[in-house]
Amino acid sequence: MRKTLAIALMLTATLGLAACDKKSEDKAQDANQHAEQAQQKMNEAQNKVNEAAKENAEAAKDQAESNKAAAQEAAPEAAPKTN
Repeated sequence: MRKTLAIALMLTATLGLAACDKKSEDKAQDANQHAEQAQQKMNEAQNKVNEAAKENAEAAKDQAESNKAAAQEAAPEAAPKTN
């Protein structure tokens, strides 16, 4: 009788521990998946920031060229004519 009770208790404890381990493993896997997704989203966000910086640099270059052209157009009009 004692052997049967001991075996039943050990079996119950083993099943209980196995069930706990499965849940913690699942949680660890879920955490890893979420971490990977977060890393991917961070990479996508960084790419968008890089693209925006390139566009801003191009816009600043275009603006500088426009200002230079406007200054060159205005310069001959301001200079006195010598004839």
